[in-house]
Amino acid sequence: MNAGIVTVSYIAASVLFILSLGGLSNQESARRGNLYGMVGMAIAILFTLVTPQIGGLGLLIPVMLVGGAIGSVVAARVQMTSMPQLVAGFHSFVGLAAVLVGIANYLDPSIHYANHTERVIHESEIFVGVFIGALTFTGSIVAFGKLQGIIGSKPLTLPGRHAINFGMILVSIYLGSLFVGATPEHEHLWPLMVMTLISFVLGAHLVMAIGGADMPVVVSMLNSYSGWAAAATGFMLSNDVLIVVGSLVGSSGAILSYIMCRAMARSFISVILGGFGVEAGTAAAGSTAEQGPVTSITAEETAQLLLESKSVVIIPGYGMAVAQAQHPVYELTKFLRERGCNVRFAIHPVAGRLPGHMNVLLAEAKVPYDIVLEMDEINEDFPSTDVAIVLGANDIVNPGAQDDPSSPIYGMPVLECWKGGTVIVSKRSMASGYSGVDNPLFYKDNTRMLFGDAKKTVEAVLAAVKQ
Repeated sequence: MNAGIVTVSYIAASVLFILSLGGLSNQESARRGNLYGMVGMAIAILFTLVTPQIGGLGLLIPVMLVGGAIGSVVAARVQMTSMPQLVAGFHSFVGLAAVLVGIANYLDPSIHYANHTERVIHESEIFVGVFIGALTFTGSIVAFGKLQGIIGSKPLTLPGRHAINFGMILVSIYLGSLFVGATPEHEHLWPLMVMTLISFVLGAHLVMAIGGADMPVVVSMLNSYSGWAAAATGFMLSNDVLIVVGSLVGSSGAILSYIMCRAMARSFISVILGGFGVEAGTAAAGSTAEQGPVTSITAEETAQLLLESKSVVIIPGYGMAVAQAQHPVYELTKFLRERGCNVRFAIHPVAGRLPGHMNVLLAEAKVPYDIVLEMDEINEDFPSTDVAIVLGANDIVNPGAQDDPSSPIYGMPVLECWKGGTVIVSKRSMASGYSGVDNPLFYKDNTRMLFGDAKKTVEAVLAAVKQ
């Protein structure tokens, strides 16, 4: 096929990918953005397969079909609560692909260089691509293990961990100097392989040192890493569409990570270096185990409060995702709105374990987009809110982030639900959130604890209001 046609197809695919990112920035256009991305990827794959450089289609196409079928089945069956794990798993595949492609490209006997400078540039691309890919691979596996509960969420803080990480990076740079431009060609594979092993360890150690409270940032960070790995692979293969896609994913992931770090009042570097957050459901060192008595409430009493309210704000958290309570929550919302109550949802940037986790859940339940508001849009409305319902959220509604300088999450912007009339907290128990910090909200005079599974309690409240 003519090279010009392939170039034009790659430009078209790149434009679709840009439109896809633009669409995904808004809930109303997210479905259209996904469609743009799928069409763009289909065009990129199709025109890549018909280029003269691609051979062995008799083996390649069946493998692609098998891989596509497996991916489709896994994506269709995964629960929304397991979506963060799925994303981390996919990131690991991107990283491993970059490693394998880089090593295979270096060993390819058909590659010839016009001069030494061209060879140095190409081998630098290989080295960088393999380094980032290996780091992404093991880092994503550890993230998957933490999200799945296979690995504890508590950060691994080894003595001198920063020096260990810095040392591994310095050794990798030294190995790069031995690898790039080495002679005779293909007889200095060992620096590349040793660096790959070091990068495997570095990726695992970096993510092991990051606590469960920072998992949403880790997911977006690994998304950025996988993008840069893809971009480096595009440079080594001279594939324009891979460079464009990788750069888009890498830069958007980095920007998202920065936004989420800002939402937690923490620097990106402090998250990467790790050591924050303790085991989920435990008390952090120095935190108060109990700050006073709590007042519980029944589903019937909750229903009565809601029926008397004119303004209600619902704050979803990971507990809602675990209980899969989004559908009864929508039914309750629909019923109250039909009675003239102003019901809205308040979304914190790091609610759940995945960027946009709560938005996706609410969209799945067909909650209208116009009543789903971000933290900055709704925080000023809490003083005029009659009832705020906290569904499985914890750290994102912790007053200690504002008034307790000793708290590990001090300075983190939170949803100020306690400024409203009554706060109803739906939780299974008094356990702390992912940061391990006790929540003073539970002990405030205007807080009522509705204990139990979020789905069952919401269904009970729904039944009570209908009666």
